[in-house]
Formats: sequence, structure tokens, C-alpha cells
Amino acid sequence: MAPTEDFGKKFGRFRILVVGRANAGKTTLLQRVCNTTEKPEIFDGEGNKIDATVVQSSLGRGCNEIENELVFGSNPDFVFHDSCGFEAGSKEEFEKMKEFVLERASTTKLKQRVHAIWYCIPMDECHRAITKAEERFFAECDTSSVPVIAVFTKFDALWDDAFGQLKESGSTRMDSKRMAPEKAKEIFTNMKIWDRLRETQYPPKDYVYLAEMHKDNTDCGPLLEGTASALGEEAMQMLLISTQRTNLALCIKYAVERSLMWYIGRAGIFGELPRLSEDMCGEMQEEIANWFPQVMVRNKSSSSQLNCSKYDMKIMDDE
Repeated sequence: MAPTEDFGKKFGRFRILVVGRANAGKTTLLQRVCNTTEKPEIFDGEGNKIDATVVQSSLGRGCNEIENELVFGSNPDFVFHDSCGFEAGSKEEFEKMKEFVLERASTTKLKQRVHAIWYCIPMDECHRAITKAEERFFAECDTSSVPVIAVFTKFDALWDDAFGQLKESGSTRMDSKRMAPEKAKEIFTNMKIWDRLRETQYPPKDYVYLAEMHKDNTDCGPLLEGTASALGEEAMQMLLISTQRTNLALCIKYAVERSLMWYIGRAGIFGELPRLSEDMCGEMQEEIANWFPQVMVRNKSSSSQLNCSKYDMKIMDDE
């Protein structure tokens, strides 16, 4: 398997289209994914930087140029595209978004390809979680070539309802507060929002719910893991996992799973699980290292470095 740097050269940065209404918490979500509180820099389709104040005024009106690239300095390996204009019912904006998805999901220009779509639905408006905009998107926008993740943002808005129901059932205030997050999931299930989305023409591949995104230490692991799982193809999973810099546990999970699959796969060659030779140990080490481009790893039997460091952290085998 080629190192992750080769994937980066071939496929470019990990590119995500973010869809959803103006109050869905999209900017905050992207800031958490990129571990920053800064606003993104904005570039046009030719790579020219755009005055952010001009774009922000457009965003306030629920409009945006979908070709624009949003990039955070804390992690420039992510590229985001924002589409929100069609929610107001503009046929022109919706058709533009459909065209963008069709073109970018299957383009032969790999560095321009959109790898995933995050469709954000805020749960502080759970009574209108699925509006005509959502119905139209999942009924008419052909996303068969790109995985869509339904992201239910502001999920903590359901905690208040859950708390109230628990209190009414006789739970103490302390117990109600503790059990509210799980109760909120039950409330969500009973709303059958996910059931409705699964029955659409072009349903999302998976869904996640995210709460307390206003807090700096909020974990976006479920979203990243759900996206990686929906990607299916290992090369794309590796591109995503190596791009995100906030969840080391996710790197470890995929490294361990894939290295075990590699090892077990050798049973098909040898007829049984083979004893690890020195060469096989080196191959397994490289298999694991591919999921950690942020870490410099050196094979103790070789002076060659398996991955270049993007971080200051370095892990070196004993010489």
C-alpha cells in the first residue's frame, strides 16, 4: 500500500460539501472539526483569496457561491464548500447545487472531487426538522456517487424536553439531568426523522447527532468515524483519517483494524495464520504507519522514514 502522502498527491485535500439552513450551526461545526475558533479563509474556484467581509454579508442573506472554498489555517488539508441558498426556495440555487454535486462527485480531476456531503439539520427546530428543502434535496439530488451524512446539530436542544419528561415520570432532578442525553435519543427515534430520510430517493448513508458544539472541547469523533465508514473505499478512508488532526483514537482504531485484516489476509496465502517474520513485521509496521502521517516512524532495521511529520510529535523506535 502506498503511503498516505501519495494519496494526498493523487487526490488532493479532503473536500466536503456542507449543506443546511443558515442557523444549522455549520460554521461552528467546521471550527470544531478543524480545532479552531477562527473564521475560514475563502478562495474562489481559481484559488484566489476573497475578501471575507463580502462573503459574510452574502451568508447573512442565506446566499453563497458554492464553488468558493472555505479553508481553516489550523487544518488546510480540509476544503469545505457551503451551499445554503436553495433553502429559500430558489430554483436557480437548487439547480446550481445539483449540478455541483453531479460534477464534483464523479469528476476525473481527482483534486477537485467532493468526497463527502454533510447535511446539517438543527434540532432546536425539531418541529420542522424536515422542510421542503430537505425533501427536495433527498428526492432530486443524485448523491449516489458521494456519501451523505445527515448531521443533527444542536442535539442538546432535545435535552430540555428529555429532562422535563424524566421529571414528570418521577425521577429526581439529578437523575433527570444525568439521563437526559439518552432520553433525548429515544425522543429523536420516536420522531421517526431518520426513518423518513431513509425512505427518500437518495437517502443519506448514515447519521450522527452532535451536542454542545459551542464548547471548545466538543468531540467530533462520531462525525469523522461515520464519514469514514460511509466512504467505504480504504484509500478515501485513509485520506480522511490522515487529514483530521483532532482524534488520535480514530487513527489508532483504523490502524489496528486494517493491520489485523492485513495479517489475517495472509492466512489465505499460507493456509493458516503465519508466524511474523522480520520482513512481515516491517510490512505491518508500514501498514500501521500509513494511518499516522502526523507521526514520524522509523523502521529499526532501516534508516528510511515511513512518514513525514506534519506535527511536532515524533515517535521513533529504539535504535
